[in-house]
Amino acid sequence: MSTATVEETDDAHDGGASGAMHERVLEAVGVAVASGQLPPGSRLTLEGLQQEYRISRTVARDTMKVLESMNLVYSRRRVGIVVQEREHWNVFDPKLVRWRLASDRREVQYSSLTELRIAVEPIAAAGAARRASADERAQLLALARDLRRLGEAGDLQNFLAADIEFHQLLLRSCGNEMFRALEGMVAEVLTSRTQQGLMPFKPRNEALQAHEDVAAAVAGGDTGAAEQAMHHILDEVREAMGLR
Repeated sequence: MSTATVEETDDAHDGGASGAMHERVLEAVGVAVASGQLPPGSRLTLEGLQQEYRISRTVARDTMKVLESMNLVYSRRRVGIVVQEREHWNVFDPKLVRWRLASDRREVQYSSLTELRIAVEPIAAAGAARRASADERAQLLALARDLRRLGEAGDLQNFLAADIEFHQLLLRSCGNEMFRALEGMVAEVLTSRTQQGLMPFKPRNEALQAHEDVAAAVAGGDTGAAEQAMHHILDEVREAMGLR
């Protein structure tokens, strides 16, 4: 685990500072687990976390509660806190997705996530063409126009925000609650690509056109065209990531 420490006094009463401390420690321990730096079977203690990160017992306990809720660790009396085997992890949790993408195993995670997106998002696009409301269809068209404008301008941060909204809107409007539950995961993988410099300065015209094609097909209720256009988007992603 990282030896970097963060400071906190046990008598601190600033809720905001305590919350920020909790997030920083959670991030550090989460990345250590996700990367394998703390492999399955590793044992942690509240006292050890307090000493390493100079935090209160409350923050250490709250951190472990979050990791336990994600099935990354479990606790046993007289054993302590133990890192779970990977097959027990809640791999769809957006935090875990972010931590895995921040680790040196990111290539494997990108590959898994891209395969999942290929399996889900084309069907979601077809579902949106079938079930989206008039407002949702209009929003998709507007977002596609925004993506074209922002992409051609090289405004990657605003492009990212519009891209996340575009893909999340498809998942929300497709009528499948299981697909909708993947909104956070999609946001994390799109964000990670941008933050790690894996996006070109200006998105390729083929990708911009494919987003416009998806939006047009959904707006027109053409399920087959929507599904095919989404496949084009994800084929471009797979090629850009070198995952073919």
